[in-house]
Amino acid sequence: MDPAGQSPPGSLPGEESPEMDLSHRFSKEELALLYEEVLYTIRHRLGKPEQQHIGDSQELYSYVQKAFGMDAEEHGVIMQQVMELESPIYCLKATVKEAKGILGKDVSGLSDPYCLLGIEARSQEPAHPDHKRRMKAVVKDLIPEDQIHRTQVINQTLSPVWNETFILEFKDVETASFHLDMWDSDVVESMRHKLGELTDLHGLKRIFKDARKDKGQDDFLGNVVVRLKDLHCWNDQWYQLEPRTETYPERGHCHLQFLLTHKKRATTSSRTQPSYTVHRHLLQQLVSHEILQHQAGSTSWDGELSSHASTVLYLHATQKDLSDFHQDMAQWLAYSKLYQSLEFNSSCLLHQITSIEYRWVQERLRPEQKAELAESFQSLLTYGVSLIRRFRIIFPLSVPRSTDRLQSLLRVLVQMCKTKAFRELCMPSPDLPQMVSTALKSGTTEWFHMQKQHLKPMVKSIEENSKALSKLLLEVIEDLKQCQKIWNKLFSTNLKLNIFSIAYLELESLVAEHVQEQLHKVDSSMSRPTAESLFDLYRKLQELYQMKDSLPSSDGPLALSNFHQWFEEALPLWLQKAYTTTLERAQRAIQMDQLKPYGYHKHSTSTVDLSTCYAQIMTTWQQLKWPDPEKAFMIMVNLLEDMCKISLMYCKLIKERAEALSLSEQNEGEAANKLCIVVNNIEQLRLLMLKLPSQLAWAQLEQRTRGIIEPQQIQNALHNQLDSTVACLDHEVRDVVQALATKLEKGIARHIQELSSSSDTQKPEDSLERCFHAEGCGLPLETLHSEAFRMLEAHLALCSTTSRKLIQKYFSNRIQQQLDTSSEKYGAVTIKALYRPSEQKLHVEVLNATNLIPLDSNGSSDPFVQLTLEPRHEFPEVVARTTQCKRNELHPLFDEAFDFLIPSEKCRQEGACLLLTVFDYDVLGSNDLEGEAFFPLCRLPGLDTEEDEADMGRVPQTRLPLMHPKPSDEILQLLESRKRDKEAQAFVKLRKQRAKQSKETE
Repeated sequence: MDPAGQSPPGSLPGEESPEMDLSHRFSKEELALLYEEVLYTIRHRLGKPEQQHIGDSQELYSYVQKAFGMDAEEHGVIMQQVMELESPIYCLKATVKEAKGILGKDVSGLSDPYCLLGIEARSQEPAHPDHKRRMKAVVKDLIPEDQIHRTQVINQTLSPVWNETFILEFKDVETASFHLDMWDSDVVESMRHKLGELTDLHGLKRIFKDARKDKGQDDFLGNVVVRLKDLHCWNDQWYQLEPRTETYPERGHCHLQFLLTHKKRATTSSRTQPSYTVHRHLLQQLVSHEILQHQAGSTSWDGELSSHASTVLYLHATQKDLSDFHQDMAQWLAYSKLYQSLEFNSSCLLHQITSIEYRWVQERLRPEQKAELAESFQSLLTYGVSLIRRFRIIFPLSVPRSTDRLQSLLRVLVQMCKTKAFRELCMPSPDLPQMVSTALKSGTTEWFHMQKQHLKPMVKSIEENSKALSKLLLEVIEDLKQCQKIWNKLFSTNLKLNIFSIAYLELESLVAEHVQEQLHKVDSSMSRPTAESLFDLYRKLQELYQMKDSLPSSDGPLALSNFHQWFEEALPLWLQKAYTTTLERAQRAIQMDQLKPYGYHKHSTSTVDLSTCYAQIMTTWQQLKWPDPEKAFMIMVNLLEDMCKISLMYCKLIKERAEALSLSEQNEGEAANKLCIVVNNIEQLRLLMLKLPSQLAWAQLEQRTRGIIEPQQIQNALHNQLDSTVACLDHEVRDVVQALATKLEKGIARHIQELSSSSDTQKPEDSLERCFHAEGCGLPLETLHSEAFRMLEAHLALCSTTSRKLIQKYFSNRIQQQLDTSSEKYGAVTIKALYRPSEQKLHVEVLNATNLIPLDSNGSSDPFVQLTLEPRHEFPEVVARTTQCKRNELHPLFDEAFDFLIPSEKCRQEGACLLLTVFDYDVLGSNDLEGEAFFPLCRLPGLDTEEDEADMGRVPQTRLPLMHPKPSDEILQLLESRKRDKEAQAFVKLRKQRAKQSKETE
C-alpha cells in the first residue's frame, strides 16, 4: 500500500495541505447528477449478465447507494426523477466480420456474397435442429425496406471478409430479433463469358439452371436469426448459416460481433458532458469507495474492483459505446488522480499506462483530451518524484513490503516517461533520472536536518552534544547501509542511479560541517568524560569515512579526509584512559588471585585477566587506525611503553601476593606450589610480551611510515623497549625460581610430581596414554595398546573434531564404502562427469539407471535423480538439481546434462562428492528412496589440468551401484549429541530421514 495519502512537502503529517489534489471529490450537485446517471444505467440495462457480473438490479441499487453515500430519502428522490426520464433509444451495433465455408453458386464454383440485415420487432422461436421446416429468409419480406442494411459484394470467394458495422435501432429487447440473410449476387452475363468459366459438369448444370430462372435473380446462401434477449452486452462469435431446404444443410458460418448500446440518453450528464468524462467521474467515485472499504479492513487495495463495481462500470461503458482506448484513458486519469490523495498499490497504474501505450494514436483525441492527459502525466510525475524525495519516511523498512511498493512506483514512472503519449504530449520531455537524482539529494538533506533536530540534546553541554552527534552518526551510517544493501538495487535497476553514492556524498559533507561546528565549541582543557564521549564520536566518523571505499569513483578529496585532526587534543587523554583502566584492572586481578591453577593450565587467573587487558589495549590501537603514519608510530611506542610498565608492576605485585599468601600457609608444599604458579605467571607474561610486535601489526605500520621514518628505527624502538622489559621479567623469574629451590631443599621433594606440568597443546588421545602409562609407573605400553584402547582413542579423536570436519569424514566414509561396493542390490546409476578448469564448471551427464527395486503397488516405480554437491558447508550456494521423472520404469533412460559452477580447490576438499539420490516419485506422500551413490570430486577428469583438454565424448561412463544408509552411524550419533550446533542437527535430521526409508538392517 503506497502511502499516497502522506502530506506534501512542507506540511505536517495529519494536516491537509491546500495544494492537495482533491479532484475525486464532487460537490453535492455534481454527485446528484452522477448518481442520476448510474441509476439510469442500471434501470435501462441491456443484455444477459456475464458470469462474473451481478444480475440482480436491486443489489446494484443497494451497492451504488452505499458507494455514493446516499440516504434512503435522497435515493428515493433521485430514483423517482430517473423513472420520469424518457427511455433511451436502444441500439444493436452489429459488425459483420467474415464468413467461411459458404456454398459456391457460380459456374466457377465460387460466389459473390453480400448480406442483408435488420431487426424484426416480433421475435421468432429458433428452429429445432431436427425440425424439417427451416426458417424462411425474412429480411426482404418482414422488415421495412428503409430499415434493411446491406454489405458490400465480395466477388468470387467462399471466404468473404467484410468488417462492416451497422447501427440497428429497436424498442423492446424481449420481442426483437436480429436477422441476417446472405445472398450470392447474380448479374446478367453473356453466354460466351459463362462458357469461358465452365470447368466441369456441375458448371454446365448451373448454366441450365440459370437459364430457367429470371435474369439477375440472386441465390440464397443462408441466414442467421438471433433473439436479442439471448445476447450479452457484448458478443463475438461464429454463427452457423441456416438453409431453407434440406438440399444443402451445411452452408458455412458467419462471424458476427454485437454490442447493445444506447442513443439519446435523457440524463443531464449525458446531454452536457463527453461520455468518457462522465465514465471517468463514475470510475473515480466507485474506486474511492472500494479503497476506503479496504482501508477499513486494514488491507491494501491492489486495483481489483468488486463484482458490483465492475458490473456498473461495464454497463455504463457498453451503453455509452466507449472504445477500449477511451476506457483506458478514463481509468488512467481516475487512478492517477486518486493515487495522489488515497492509499493504494501503484502497480495497477502500470497496467493502465501500458494499455494506453498499446492503443495510442494521438489523432483519436480532441485537444482538450490531450491537454487533460498531459496534465495527468505532469501531475503524477511531480507527485511521484516528491514521494521518492521522502522515500525514507514514505517507504520505511519497518513496514512490510516497502521495497515492493517503491519498486512499483519507480516502474510506473519509468514506463510512463517511455510511452509515445508522454513524449508527444509533454514537450520538452523531462529527464527522469536527473529529476530523481536532484530529488534524492534534497530529500537526503531534509532527512539529515530532521534527524539533527530530533536528536538535539535538551541540556546544552559538551558531553551531551557529543552523545547527540554519535547518535546522529549512527543514524547516518545505518541509513547508508540500507541505501547500499537494499535501495541501491531498486534505483540502479530502474533508473541507473547509484543512490548510495548520492546519499553518501550529501551526508558526508553535511556531517563534516556539523561536527566541525560542534567541535569548535570544545576548549583545549577538556575533561575526561568529554574525551571519552569524543572517542565514540571519532569511531563513528571513522566508520563513516571508511564507507567511501564503496563509492564507484571519487573525483576529489572528501570533507572528512582529515577528520582525525579534529581530535588531536583528545588523543593523549584517550591513551591515558587506556593505561589507567588497564593498570586498575591488573591491580584488582592480583588482589583477587588465590594463586591456584586455572583449569588445565599452569598459571593462575591474574595472568588471564592481564592478557585480556592487553588485548583491550591492542583493540584500542586497532580502533584508532590513526591515518597520520608518523603520529601513529608515536602512539604505538606510547602504548608499548605503557604495557611494559604494567608488566613490571605486575611482577612486583604478584610476588608480594605470593609472599602474603605463603605466610598464612602451614603446609610448605602449598607455599611451594604458589611460588611455582608465580614462575609460570611471569613466564606466561614474558611470552605474551614477545608476541606484541606481531599482534600490534608493526609490519603494516612500517609499510605506512616508509619514506617518513626509517623502518629500522621502528624495529629498534620496539625491540629495545621489549628487550629491556623482557630482561626484567627474566630477572624476576630467576628470583622466584631461586626462592622455590630454597623451599625444595627444605624437604618438599614429595611435591615435585605435583609441580610438574603438562603441555596445553596435547591431544585428548595423547593425554589418555599419559594418564594410563604414567611415565612407566602405570600400565605397560604393549598392554595398553589393545583393541579396546585403540577404539577409545579413535572415539576421543572424533569427539575433539569440529562438526564440519565430522561431516566431511562422514562423506569420506561413504565414498570409501561406494568404492568398496560391487553389489547392485538396489540397482545402479550411470553418469559421465568432467571438470572444465577454464570455466570452473563441473559438467555432469546422467545417462540411465538400471535394476531399480519396484516401490509402487503396480510392481514398478516412477524414478528421478536428485544431484547435490556435498558437504553443504563447502558448497552453500550450489542448489540441488533434478532430472525428469520417468513413469513406470525400472530401467529409466534420463540422458540429461547439468552444470555446476565450483572452484577447483573445493573439489579437492576432504569428503567433497557428487551425491546422486534416486527417488520414486509419490503424488500423495513423500518420495520413496530407491538408493544413493557417491562420486568423489577429487577423481574428476580434467581437474588436474590447467586447460580444457578432456573431451566429453572421450570421458568414460561411470556405473555407480546404489546404496542405502545404515540405521546407525557413530559420526551421526556424535553429531546428534551436539544439541546446540544447529548445522550438525540439520545434517543429522536429513540423514535420519534417509535412514528411515532405507531397506538396510544392522
